[in-house]
Amino acid sequence: MALCRIAVIPGDGIGKEVVPEGMRVLERAGKVYNIEFEWEIFSWSCETCLQTGCMMPADGMDQVRACDAIFLGAVGFPGVADHVSLWGLLIPIRREMQQYINMRPVRMLRGMASPLKGRGPEDIDFVVVRENNEGEYSEIGGRLYSGTEAEMAVQESVFTRRGVDRVLRFAFELAKTRDARHVTSATKSNGIIHTMPYWDERFAAISAEYPDIQADQYHIDILSAHFVLHPDWFDVVVGSNLFGDILSDLGPAVAGTIGVAPSANINPTREFPSMFEPVHGSAPDIAGKGIANPIGQIWSGALMLDHLGHPEAGAAIEQAIETVLQDPRLRTPDMGGKATTVDVGKAIAEGV
Repeated sequence: MALCRIAVIPGDGIGKEVVPEGMRVLERAGKVYNIEFEWEIFSWSCETCLQTGCMMPADGMDQVRACDAIFLGAVGFPGVADHVSLWGLLIPIRREMQQYINMRPVRMLRGMASPLKGRGPEDIDFVVVRENNEGEYSEIGGRLYSGTEAEMAVQESVFTRRGVDRVLRFAFELAKTRDARHVTSATKSNGIIHTMPYWDERFAAISAEYPDIQADQYHIDILSAHFVLHPDWFDVVVGSNLFGDILSDLGPAVAGTIGVAPSANINPTREFPSMFEPVHGSAPDIAGKGIANPIGQIWSGALMLDHLGHPEAGAAIEQAIETVLQDPRLRTPDMGGKATTVDVGKAIAEGV
């Protein structure tokens, strides 16, 4: 029996509700596919921050480093500023664990209803690959003359050849495993004069290494429009930290709901554990009501199994998700139904 040691961080808001359902489904998959899970729960959250002044303890990285993967719910809650909660937990883990790839599948599963007229599951099936460690999300910068009319804020972006090349190469390697074999780059080199032309140059250089993969690029503004008008055009979309972040929210919204969207923060070298989390946030407006959609968390668990070398178990979870979605009685309110978080979690577990 394979053993998987998983660090679990439920976090804030609906994270505390959807994570148990993700664990429920993973436990069921473990019984079917001979996988044993060893869970270590870490109660790091905004509540922790209010009590201690920190989102996690100083030795938090050491505590999770020995685990095979990290299963995260959500971060952020009223009372703690968003930049404090994000930079106090999520971003440090992504960076110190060198999770430089953020991979977010976008699929319209059977049973979902797209807000786009006439679109079906055959039209929306692509992956957003986001650079996850540098780019626009940099700590370099500051403020001057605070509180005066001369007040100013400066934020620097960082694009290194190492950082850009490795995310682009990951995108092309991923495209080799997919039928369409197509990579699209998100850029804005007509308006951002230094970093985006550099990104384009590196995209052209890496693309030349993959002559059998179709490659194209769009400026981020028209690319966002094409996500809505022509979602069937895309297969693997690669972008900087900021552009990838935005596109990987827009994508699942086009597919039907952000509530089902999974993500994987991957350390491809496997030197450190990778982290798996839903794309959605902590949703404090519905926290505690038991109506949050757990599918994003559950699907993230499927991605985790695939990363840990159990693709059959991950595929079984994805199939169970799709089966459940086709039953209108098992849809949460974000999908027009009345099912509870637990209803959906139990149904998917039973279907694995």
